[in-house]
Amino acid sequence: MRTPTALIAEDEPVLAQALRRQLTQLWPDLQVKHMVGDGQQVCDLAPQHLPDVLFLDIHMPVVNGLEAAERVIDAWPDEHPLPLIVFITAYDSYAVSAFERAAIDYVLKPVRPERLALTCLRLQQQLSARAVSAPALVPEDALPASLLGLRHRHEPEASDAPLRVLQAAAGTSIYVIPVEDIVYLEAADKYVRIVTHDAHGPDKLIRTPLREILPRLDSSLFWQIHRSHVVNLRAVERISRQDHRTRLHLRHRPETLEVSRLYTHRFKAM
Repeated sequence: MRTPTALIAEDEPVLAQALRRQLTQLWPDLQVKHMVGDGQQVCDLAPQHLPDVLFLDIHMPVVNGLEAAERVIDAWPDEHPLPLIVFITAYDSYAVSAFERAAIDYVLKPVRPERLALTCLRLQQQLSARAVSAPALVPEDALPASLLGLRHRHEPEASDAPLRVLQAAAGTSIYVIPVEDIVYLEAADKYVRIVTHDAHGPDKLIRTPLREILPRLDSSLFWQIHRSHVVNLRAVERISRQDHRTRLHLRHRPETLEVSRLYTHRFKAM
């Protein structure tokens, strides 16, 4: 097996150097090719140099680690296996978001050597397994129990009732939109656009971020398909695949929606 390579993204140089030293001790064969201080550099360098592993801080300037991971996956060449992503952060509140971006592991700061050793072992096992099979995503039953505990702890409470309507502004009016009328939600700058079957109506906008709306929607009907799009499955007529891209064709809407590689595993024939 060829020598594995890695990229470290951490905006605190002292912490970045400490992580590199720990990795050198725990995994001597790993070559850290790049160390960067913001998420945009990750987006620029990773698809170009194709490291096997990304160690990403979450709170970084320009582009945060979560968004950088999704952008990298979208830009990754189809002929290469996706990178293994490890998020390293001081905040465990991002656990669910990390796993949704295909994280192999989620390590809290300060990084303890014994905890990082488990991460290195898991990464080595994943890289070895690629000789036989190269899964793009890690199934939940493959995650360590400690990580599942984090994930479940931060999922929405069962008592949180799903949203039934959304109130959105359009011009000088406020529209009350039943969720069943929504075709998809689209993040745009500081707003989220609500798209319904009415292709000729005004744009209906809300200020609540998409990441806050999604947990309040019925997860059996509303699926995230891209960092900027959440779609109502009842509005999807068919799915097409061409040039390694998956697209959703909608009922009563002329546009198609592209599915990020991160979410294509959801769209398989039953």
